[in-house]
Amino acid sequence: MDFAYPLAGFAVGAIVGLTGVGGGSLMTPLLVLLFGIHPSVAVGTDLLYASVTKAGGTAAHTLRGSVDWKISGALATGSLPAAALSLLAIHRFFPGGIGAAATLISVALGIALLLTALALVFRQRLQRFSLAHSASARDPRQTWLLTVLTGAVLGVLVSISSVGAGALGVTVLFFLYPRLPTAKIVGSDIAHAVPLTLVAGLGHWWLGSIDWRLLGSLLIGSLPGIWLGSQLSAKLPEKFLRSALALMLVLVGARLITH
Repeated sequence: MDFAYPLAGFAVGAIVGLTGVGGGSLMTPLLVLLFGIHPSVAVGTDLLYASVTKAGGTAAHTLRGSVDWKISGALATGSLPAAALSLLAIHRFFPGGIGAAATLISVALGIALLLTALALVFRQRLQRFSLAHSASARDPRQTWLLTVLTGAVLGVLVSISSVGAGALGVTVLFFLYPRLPTAKIVGSDIAHAVPLTLVAGLGHWWLGSIDWRLLGSLLIGSLPGIWLGSQLSAKLPEKFLRSALALMLVLVGARLITH
């Protein structure tokens, strides 16, 4: 079944290229439910997979000037310590190793997928609500603290489930910075996701939950998939794509919670 891994990487990469989200939301449950990969190995491997693929996206956004490094830094201030502490907690409270936390990871992943689906569906409404209530009147220090807190929540979710850095992060940033151009919101979130997924992925490596052969197979397929999806994104309606992705995430999330 090795040939199926690059194919899965290609499919997920194409969806990420089309919609801008869905890497962790789709790859981890795909590995768990379709290929029977242990949840901890699926999460750990997907985290390093995401760090490599999103590094390319960060480079592209940086060249276009669509990364606000202050926002990315504030998110990382909360997310990196939270990710490290979450993995230390798993190591401390699950003496059998990361494998003993399989149920926790599956449930956390399912909940994160449902939250991601809601974020996709209500992203524009949240943005309009924030604009209507003039987030610009908020104290900049308060906005910074809320951004750090958002990073901390993402750090916990991503380190345990590999989900949340994309759709959830972008949605909250739309709410906190409603007047910032969409390209900068997306670029700043992707730039933050690189160190977060790298730290969390290295933590899973320390816990022994990385399959390097699987990682290589996924990357072989994902890179051309992302390129193809990016080319097609301008030809397909974004609203349709996001609605279809949200429905799929609800179904997969519910399946993981009851798995």
